[in-house]
Amino acid sequence: MKLNGKALGVAWGILWGGAIFLATLAVVFRGGSGELTGKLARFYIGYSTTFAGAFIGLIYGFIHAFIMGVVFAAIYNAVDQKDKQ
Repeated sequence: MKLNGKALGVAWGILWGGAIFLATLAVVFRGGSGELTGKLARFYIGYSTTFAGAFIGLIYGFIHAFIMGVVFAAIYNAVDQKDKQ
């Protein structure tokens, strides 16, 4: 079975970007320090545990997971192709 890289990337991007967005908003509305979400600032430039940071995390998370989904699909398809030979 061949995986569609773009479709997998979009699916992973929506899930990961949405998870970062919701986790950041949960910390912002709860009023906590956000130790775990704050560590994302090391990887995502401009991200912070704020309302604006939630949108920045959403964008970075989507792009990050999209690329990983495309790469995963390419590797999977390459390995699957070799198994059929």
